[in-house]
Amino acid sequence: MKTEKNNHQERLIASYILCAAGFLGFGGLHRLYNGKIGTGLLWFFTLGFFYVGQFVDLLLIPGMIDEYEQNLRLKAGLSPLGLPVNQPVVNTQVYQPTGHKLMLKLLEAAASRGGFLTVTQGVMATGASFAEVEMVLKDMLQSGYVIMDNDPVTGAVTYHFHEM
Repeated sequence: MKTEKNNHQERLIASYILCAAGFLGFGGLHRLYNGKIGTGLLWFFTLGFFYVGQFVDLLLIPGMIDEYEQNLRLKAGLSPLGLPVNQPVVNTQVYQPTGHKLMLKLLEAAASRGGFLTVTQGVMATGASFAEVEMVLKDMLQSGYVIMDNDPVTGAVTYHFHEM
């Protein structure tokens, strides 16, 4: 399974190769590849803005890639950190003290599993219901304390506690 880091590296390498093509008379291909259509066409028809732009872009390519990937995340409805946006705000103060205890038990269970936890594992570790565990985990997701992913083998929804 490709990770976001691998995709970033591949895009970086491809961008530098396309930028090098600019020195052979095909300027701006790296800009077109990274979603900068206007300046990409300008570079293409002016030989990389008279080759000066090609040299400057050697320093700017990492920022172009970051901007392109951030725009993709926003189009997909994710924040720059990969968390869902435009979700209803949940008041975290509605939990009774038992909710706080449940959260602590879930944190302990995640810590014992290397920072990863499924709802079923949370139920087994705490004795709480599936609905209670899922509600607490989703609240932690919306607060940014965890990231939701899928287990590559089983496909189960997994919560990753990235601070552990």
